[in-house]
Amino acid sequence: MHNNPYLPQKMRILDVYPQTDIDITYKVECDIKPENGQFVQVSLPRIGEVPISVSDFGDGYMEMTIRKVGKVTNEIYNLQKGDNLFLRGPYGKGFPIENYRGKHLIIAAGGTGLAPVKSVINYFYRNAHEVKNFDILAGFKTPQDILFKDEIDLWRSKFNVLLTVDNANEGWEGHLGLITKYVPEIEIRDLENVEVVIVGPPIMMKFTAQEFLKLGVPKHKIWVSFERNMSCAIGKCGHCKIDETYVCLEGPVFNYTKAEKLID
Repeated sequence: MHNNPYLPQKMRILDVYPQTDIDITYKVECDIKPENGQFVQVSLPRIGEVPISVSDFGDGYMEMTIRKVGKVTNEIYNLQKGDNLFLRGPYGKGFPIENYRGKHLIIAAGGTGLAPVKSVINYFYRNAHEVKNFDILAGFKTPQDILFKDEIDLWRSKFNVLLTVDNANEGWEGHLGLITKYVPEIEIRDLENVEVVIVGPPIMMKFTAQEFLKLGVPKHKIWVSFERNMSCAIGKCGHCKIDETYVCLEGPVFNYTKAEKLID
């Protein structure tokens, strides 16, 4: 008997970590072992279902950072520790961690784009000897929108982390401006041994990729992740299709040689 790919499993919420006014990280009890960068379909009975990136995972648990943006996520927002969420997945292609070992890894994440790459960063935080150098660029609209503040502080202890915001009131002493402004400041000594991961809104990914290309980074050394309206997650409904590409099956992680041709 085949398992029904549409059938979600009940998962108990182990913990709830508010990140911002509209972003909450949910830690659920589960034995799913996703790849870094994959997504799951999260649902509530009689309410609906949404695709959510896996922001971290480990033995017996998985974390998802969920933004309150609609009917389903508004209901999820009311859940507490001990309540249940329903999950199916994981789906899609993740980041090829094996490609990044021994390289100069650069991750540029805008806004909620930091969630899908958090597990990659934490993997190398635990295994720092596996990368030659590691630069992290993280950009948010305002200081109030910054996700994973505690972890960013931890990452700084081992890696070069540049945190920037588009707008800030008085009192902000960090960097100001878009991520693209800071890409030229990254020192890349060996263009053949660099790997770049870019995740964020489509316009951010496009212009950030252009900045890395200007530095001489080859297209095949750049990776992006698309956030799309995945509905079925198994290539049947076509909601996430761009031209002939089903993002839920071939993505959400794409090499830039393919991604640059995927125009919405």
